[in-house]
Amino acid sequence: MKTVAGFFVGVGGIELGFENKGFNVIWANEIDEKASITYKLNHDHNLVVGDINNIKSEDVPDVDILLAGFPCQAFSIAGHQKGFKDERGNVFFELARIIKDKKPPIIFLENVRNLVSHDRGNTYKTIVGILNEYGYHIKAEVMNASEYGNIPQNRERIYIVGFQNKKHYENFSFPDKIPLTTTLNDLIEYDKIVDDRYYYTKEKYKFYELLEKEMVKKNTLYQWRRVYVRENKSNLCPTLTANMGTGGHNVPLILTPQGIRKLTPEETFKLQGFPINNEYRLPELFNNKPVADSHYYKQAGNAVSVSIIKLNAEKILEALD
Repeated sequence: MKTVAGFFVGVGGIELGFENKGFNVIWANEIDEKASITYKLNHDHNLVVGDINNIKSEDVPDVDILLAGFPCQAFSIAGHQKGFKDERGNVFFELARIIKDKKPPIIFLENVRNLVSHDRGNTYKTIVGILNEYGYHIKAEVMNASEYGNIPQNRERIYIVGFQNKKHYENFSFPDKIPLTTTLNDLIEYDKIVDDRYYYTKEKYKFYELLEKEMVKKNTLYQWRRVYVRENKSNLCPTLTANMGTGGHNVPLILTPQGIRKLTPEETFKLQGFPINNEYRLPELFNNKPVADSHYYKQAGNAVSVSIIKLNAEKILEALD
């Protein structure tokens, strides 16, 4: 069984996908304490909670595969696109330090699509150049959750796979597109009565009358965009973002028989492919440390599409065989 270590694991979506395909995750690192609470509830291996800058290479076990969904906000269109000038972008060099020292046979990285075009492509060239220098043969692909993961979310991410062994590199190919058969109805409980805190009312929101006027369709998603209501006509969830945790207006909205409400945290996790209430749980109270909805929304927005990870993990196994 191939051993795995993960960095910037968040709530463990990448690790969950690899575990599902038989890989043995033995070590992980995450800086966010609230995300770590969710991670620990769903994984039983060693999780080091802290800054990667303080992780010594000798403290990381030797593994077959290193996983990392390194911070993407520095390169995201939704962010300020500062790249390596942003401290979140600079952590790539700390990750590279550990890759250089440990030289795992395989690396698997995930980031936003905009990483490819950031700074006219120079950021991506720098990353690939460093990994080539450390002996890795690199393949990369941009994949959308709605096209590759059978998840009705418009979520494009770049996946970077590196092999020390050139034969394994040559054997590897990214997954093919698959039909989208999962619908919003499969993941969102439009008819279910949920807690009052998720509903929008005239008393709570000044713009409620505009929502009431514009939100007329069921079984679709809407967004409040500061001054107007946006209907997502593609029958896909818009890209879930980390800033959902900074305020309810960023969370997609739906029209239900009980009224207008935002998606629950469980629904946002389902739209990332997490098997909520089956194999994966959200901690209402864990070790006497409550986790607020705002943190759940941030965790879901920072997470990966688990189903895409599973397909890539399977392709890596095929390359090794």
